[in-house]
Amino acid sequence: MRKIFALGMLTMIGASMVGCARPNEIGWTPAYTTGERLNAIARNWDMEGKYMQDDIDHILMLRPITQMSDWHVR
Repeated sequence: MRKIFALGMLTMIGASMVGCARPNEIGWTPAYTTGERLNAIARNWDMEGKYMQDDIDHILMLRPITQMSDWHVR
């Protein structure tokens, strides 16, 4: 039982020590600040929501059939 407990503790400690966060800084990365990262996530969620709504409208035939996107994606 002690071996299983020790193995479990080592696994949890090992899993929590991966990544590039410095000590006492959860989620820290050298590339982006927290605000920049949250803005990128918000932009992604917004675009995914628009694509999902477009797919639903296409399936329910609420818009004319076209191959063009409503958002001029280049």
